[in-house]
Amino acid sequence: MGDRCKVVIVGDEFMSYFCNTMNLCWFLLPELDNAIRTLHRVVGNAMVDDDRFIIVGNGSTQLFHALLYALSSPDLPEPINVVAAAPFYSSYPEETKFLRSKLYKWAGDANCYDKDEPYIEVVTSPNNPDGSIRGTVVNREGGKAIHDLAYYWPQYAPITSKADHDAMLFTFSKATGHAGTRIGWAIVKDKVIAAKMVKFIEVSSIGVSREAQLRAAKILGVIADDCRNLDLKGENFFEYGRRLMSERWGKLRELGMKSNGVFSLPKYPRGYCKFTGEYTDSNPAFAWLKSNEVLNCENLLRDESKIITRGGPSFGVDSTYTRVSMLSRDVEFELLLERLAAIKGTVNGN
Repeated sequence: MGDRCKVVIVGDEFMSYFCNTMNLCWFLLPELDNAIRTLHRVVGNAMVDDDRFIIVGNGSTQLFHALLYALSSPDLPEPINVVAAAPFYSSYPEETKFLRSKLYKWAGDANCYDKDEPYIEVVTSPNNPDGSIRGTVVNREGGKAIHDLAYYWPQYAPITSKADHDAMLFTFSKATGHAGTRIGWAIVKDKVIAAKMVKFIEVSSIGVSREAQLRAAKILGVIADDCRNLDLKGENFFEYGRRLMSERWGKLRELGMKSNGVFSLPKYPRGYCKFTGEYTDSNPAFAWLKSNEVLNCENLLRDESKIITRGGPSFGVDSTYTRVSMLSRDVEFELLLERLAAIKGTVNGN
């Protein structure tokens, strides 16, 4: 992109806590609000009508905590149960337990939840770690849901419809890769829930860096402009990302077929992507490897090939599974393929 995403901030800018006192989310920069809504409309992956509230946070992690606070009630006799279907994102249990809150508590795998009590179900779609498309599992009266859509972008999955849930989470780090900027946003229908989230962020961090918001707004705006430019020479950002991810997954699957059954990978159905106007494959940000020899997959990769992964137990399943990142730089990804190819497994004498 060259200098197209450059942002210049002079010394006396952004000195106030406040961005827009007329907005419910008073620390949300108007430029970022507009950029978020514009990009979602261009991509078609989420409803962002004017009656939806955009809440910005210091990454989606802070917004997850804000939603747990907003969806809980101090009037309940016991903390509300928080569940997610396994394999679930490995940080959900730790984040939910960390403050030892009296408002909410981690209650494990949504597939096993059988209590007749209020609950919050966290739904990640496409899922981290296995890339599957998901919906709610429990579906009982008194339940609430948080939809984490961090990976619902064209480089990872077909955009089949506009997501339209009560509370949806997105993050700059997964949309574009700018993890260090620490910007996430929630799209919320209910004004009361949105106001409680704003209060949480106000108390915990007095808002969100305006410099970070401006950078995110600039980059999201450039991406949206290119996607709308019919005269653009070459690929737009999402076309580039989808091609790169497709090439990587092709190499990994080819390697899997040559591995003599040491590992297996999930298979994903093709879907009609409304953004690209064609049927496309899913190319998740992570590869969910399974050891077909019923070995501890994380230990196998670490001990034999010095490949650092995150094992199945972190995601609520057994140790035959492990999560491998598909988002490293090219030189690292090629090294990953080289080291995976060298693992022969016990069947082949190792």
